[in-house]
Amino acid sequence: MTTHTNTGYSTAVTETLKNHISIRRYTDEHIPDEMLNEILNSARRSPTSSNMQAYSFVVVRNPETKKQLAVLAGNQKHIETCDVFIAICADINRLEKACELHGEILGRNLENLLVATVDASLAGMSVATAAESFGLGYVMIGGMRNQPKEAAELLGFPNGVYVVYGMCLGYPDPDHYPQQKPRLPEDLMIHYEKYDTSDPTKKLQAHDKELAEHYSSLGRNLDDHAWTGVVANKFGTPRRPELRETLEDLGFSAE
Repeated sequence: MTTHTNTGYSTAVTETLKNHISIRRYTDEHIPDEMLNEILNSARRSPTSSNMQAYSFVVVRNPETKKQLAVLAGNQKHIETCDVFIAICADINRLEKACELHGEILGRNLENLLVATVDASLAGMSVATAAESFGLGYVMIGGMRNQPKEAAELLGFPNGVYVVYGMCLGYPDPDHYPQQKPRLPEDLMIHYEKYDTSDPTKKLQAHDKELAEHYSSLGRNLDDHAWTGVVANKFGTPRRPELRETLEDLGFSAE
């Protein structure tokens, strides 16, 4: 685990956040229901736009369901082996019911899609931080958007719900604890007063080298473009081009 310099303003929360590592291997230890409930209910106090609370958590412990979810996410084995899998969902279904109670029809548009997605993201991050404070490990599963319609059917979603991302939760396996990888430099990520539009090329190339050295220390021989090359490969062409149409089938609109 990485140790960070104490600036005099560190707290248990900031140290938890700074020491985060994605965990994909877990022990067989069971997460107590009471602990899980505390984590989820603390996350329900997360910020939410206009108090809409346009998200839901679907908690999955059933081994067969986790196995099917792992396939839908691209055969990610850690979905099967984690103790708890949580689908972090954007949910406008309740908003529709609230409107109906007053003779109104919910406006399904890009704003509501963004609100629900942001609400879900904020609440999910609260789940993650609370879980780590108990000594649990997690990894986010963006692959749940690979086949969102099939995931919705498997988890029994009504119209107006989709999985923004999944989360594996469990006790980290101490024999397979990963090293923390470098992040982009602070001065590329944090801007004061105005966005710094100076050319980031040299700093990105330096990060490429730093990240390549990290992977090399783990026995993974990547080229010197360990960050920019991966970004170019993954995002040089649109990903999940059918996602907009699928979300519309699930009750959302990007108009």
